[in-house]
Amino acid sequence: MSEILMPRLSDTMEEGVVSSWQKKPGDAVAVGDVIVDIETDKAVMEYEAYEAGVLEKILVNEGETASIGAPIAVLAPAGTAVTGAAATGSAPNGEVPSAAAAAPAAEPVRKQAPAAEPSPVNAPVNAPVNAPVNAAVDAPADVTAPAAASADRRASRPPSSPLARRLARENGIDLATLSGSGPGGRVVRADVEAAARAAGPAPSDARPEAPAEVRPEAPAVRPEAPLEDPDTELVPLNRFRKVTARRLAESMRTAPHIYLTRTVDAEALLAFRATLNTALAPAKVSVNDLIVKACATALREHPDLNVSFTEEHLLVHKRVNVGVAVAIDDGLLVPVIRDADQKSVSQIATETRELAGRARERRLTAQEMSGGTFTVSNLGMLGVEHFTAVINPPEAAILAVGAIRDEPVVRDGAVVPGKRMTVTLSVDHRACDGATSAAFLGGLVGLLENPLRIVA
Repeated sequence: MSEILMPRLSDTMEEGVVSSWQKKPGDAVAVGDVIVDIETDKAVMEYEAYEAGVLEKILVNEGETASIGAPIAVLAPAGTAVTGAAATGSAPNGEVPSAAAAAPAAEPVRKQAPAAEPSPVNAPVNAPVNAPVNAAVDAPADVTAPAAASADRRASRPPSSPLARRLARENGIDLATLSGSGPGGRVVRADVEAAARAAGPAPSDARPEAPAEVRPEAPAVRPEAPLEDPDTELVPLNRFRKVTARRLAESMRTAPHIYLTRTVDAEALLAFRATLNTALAPAKVSVNDLIVKACATALREHPDLNVSFTEEHLLVHKRVNVGVAVAIDDGLLVPVIRDADQKSVSQIATETRELAGRARERRLTAQEMSGGTFTVSNLGMLGVEHFTAVINPPEAAILAVGAIRDEPVVRDGAVVPGKRMTVTLSVDHRACDGATSAAFLGGLVGLLENPLRIVA
């Protein structure tokens, strides 16, 4: 018998939420089978089995949280018979019990848990391997009926994406009632959102229950605030926003930022993009694709900026992996274009579109969001002309790109219409000094103003 542990699915993950169990107690598990969908701080990911056996017991329910390395289920050897309510881990109401409920009441470690954390978030960490699997063998026969009904509902559920299952759970929608529009009738995000819109807003009498979702220990907001001010709505932070806030605060606190700004003559860049799109039709290349490629080329020419700072060493990266900031509904994700300096602009354009699409659907893998050595954040498409970005650790720099705007410029002594774009480089001053950063930025501006060099 072995335990299935909460995996580390991203470099910033500290805990995960069980989004949906794809196997139920008693199911045979083969190597490579998807056992459970895990919601991390960045996406919902499918977790595959590394060994074969029979799922004996679920320790962490759907919607519950567990720390990395905490047991979330028990896997028995192949051929093991799992029968009865106790063996399946089902409670009389048909629900899978939490790990905290399955543990002995006299467990000394449990009594030492902080009183401010009553939920079984980290309870599986100390759950014994031989938790009372057979404690309810003598339960009445009708105890198993609700569990069987629950299993039937799960078995009849149509195929669906991890994101669709999470959204359905959050909106109280039964997936069995939906017709999937995805391949093979798979229920996708759009199907759940359409069902949620059709169901309409929640009744107004549910609003007073909102404060129950707020942990009383939250220092920034008093729990009674929504009751005192009916004009204020309290929206709990989701996992994406919490992790983004923590990482950016750490970046500002630990990395001394310096900012360098240059104005780019973007007329040649726009003309070059139009030529490329004509030649590559129907494929399309964006201005941001050209900027990513230019940054990768400049990093190859100025490797002193393609680094990471540690307390003992300066890590000089041999590969140029450029992250592209993508805004999603409730946060920010940064998929990474690996070896961007070695890829063509059209390859970067195709890969960026695919990664951005999966980011918005929260289907990015941990590998697709890790290993970046530099990041590009572009708000130009939103009309922002100039901003400064916060470094994405452990990288040493990030480029903030503003909108291309029409401005009068002087050429050959005459004032003529022109195109201008502002770029701002944020740099970790511990890793790079001002002169090194200015040399990189100057090289980047030279590439953008002479775009043939980007693809040369």
